[in-house]
Amino acid sequence: MKRETLRKIVCFLLRTLTDTQFLGTEHVPPQGGILIVTNHMSRVDTPVLFANPVRPDITALVADKYQRYSFFSWFTRTAGGIWLDRDRADFAAFRQALEVLKQGRALGIAPEGTRSDQGQLLPGKPGSVLLAQRANVPIVPVAIAGSESAMADLRKLRRPKIRVRFGPAFQLPPIDRNDREGSLQLATDEIMCRIAALLPERYWGYYANHPRLKELISGG
Repeated sequence: MKRETLRKIVCFLLRTLTDTQFLGTEHVPPQGGILIVTNHMSRVDTPVLFANPVRPDITALVADKYQRYSFFSWFTRTAGGIWLDRDRADFAAFRQALEVLKQGRALGIAPEGTRSDQGQLLPGKPGSVLLAQRANVPIVPVAIAGSESAMADLRKLRRPKIRVRFGPAFQLPPIDRNDREGSLQLATDEIMCRIAALLPERYWGYYANHPRLKELISGG
C-alpha cells in the first residue's frame, strides 16, 4: 500500500469513527522543516497526527518496541516512520530524523520519550531540543486531548472526542556551552510547558506547578 492511500484511509476512519477536531492549524507552517512536539497518551496519537490537515508530509519517531506488533510495524513502515531505540542513544535514528528536517518536511516527536499511562504529562527529555538545535528548525507544540480513552470508547461503540490543538511556532535560543545541562533543562521545560499550556488543566501532571506554565497561561 502507498503512503498516500494509507493516509486517506486514516482520515476516513477518523471522520467516521471519531469526533476529532484539529485546532490552531494556522500556526503550522505549510512548508519547510518543522519539529512537531506532542504529548503522548495513546497508540492512536500517531495516526491522528498523520491525518493532520496541514502537513501531509509528516513522519514521526516511533519506539522500536512496536516492531513486535504486526499492525503497528506495518503502519509505521508504510507511513515512513523512523524506528527509535529509546533504551540507548540512537544516533542512526537521530541522523534519519535530521535528514527529514533538512529535506523540509515535518517531523513529530514526543519529548516525554514514552507513552504516559497516567493521562498526564511526564517529565520531558532533551532529545527534541538537540534535534531542533541541530536542524535549526521551528518547533510547533501540539496537545492531544481525549486520545487516552479513545480505544475504550470505541469498544463501547462510542465516538471518541479527540481535540488536537496546535500552538504558535517558536525557536529556542542556542545552548549555553558554559552550562549545557542547565540550558538543556530550561529548553526542555519550555517545550513541555508550551504543550501543557494547550491542554486542559487535568493533563498538566508533572508541570502543573511550573512557573513557566503559569507565565504562558497568563499570556507571558
